[in-house]
Amino acid sequence: MSYKIRSSDIPLAADPEEAAMFRPLLQRLRYGADLTEADYGRLSELARTRQVGARQQIIQQGDRPEDVHLVLDGFACRYKVLPNGSRQIIALLVPGDFSDLHVAILGKMDHSIATLSPCTVADIPRATILDLIGNHPRIARALRWATLADVAILREWLVNMGQREAHHQLAHLFCELLIRLQAAGVGDTNGYSLPLTQEDMADVLGLTSVHVNRTLQLLREEGLIVLRRRRLDIPDVERLMLYCDFNPDYLHLVKRVE
Repeated sequence: MSYKIRSSDIPLAADPEEAAMFRPLLQRLRYGADLTEADYGRLSELARTRQVGARQQIIQQGDRPEDVHLVLDGFACRYKVLPNGSRQIIALLVPGDFSDLHVAILGKMDHSIATLSPCTVADIPRATILDLIGNHPRIARALRWATLADVAILREWLVNMGQREAHHQLAHLFCELLIRLQAAGVGDTNGYSLPLTQEDMADVLGLTSVHVNRTLQLLREEGLIVLRRRRLDIPDVERLMLYCDFNPDYLHLVKRVE
């Protein structure tokens, strides 16, 4: 199986520095709709960006959501904490990912969002999202696609946790992140920066840190990955995908033909 993301030039109508900042979002949304230069320009003007340090809260469970948060650089996550203090990461957010496009409809957050690495985050007011959905039909279609793709990833994570063995779970996650980062135009052909600790990986997969450590050693011994200094390299991407039966269809990166 061979699977590669091909980047393409994106026409940008906004200020070059702002446009470059929003490029991961523009790269990703092109899989959901045929956006025009004007659409790209509008998306590049979302503004209100800020720098957030690693391991910082963006919004907490119980808060009233007013803005949609967009990750432009770095890794963040959605998570829940049980009364005993254990954490379950329910989504990883990479450049180009929204925290939740429709969260401002809700009166209270049912989960928390935090950074895992230093991040650039755009805070998009609810009114702006409503304008994009109501007055920009191609952008609205792309945003609906983004929401559906997020739900599809969650479904695959449920299958991963429930049915795959630990070594296949972890390999599958590594493959997913590779393709998602490539789709946002920030991933290499066979590797990427990976700020996740073993504890983070355990909280994603529903395993213990000890089990993750052993699983990483197994993948290393098999020559499937090289993980050094927060950098993951995959010597043979196709081999790793075959190893964990990775099928990228659930990422929905092939545009529907009407």
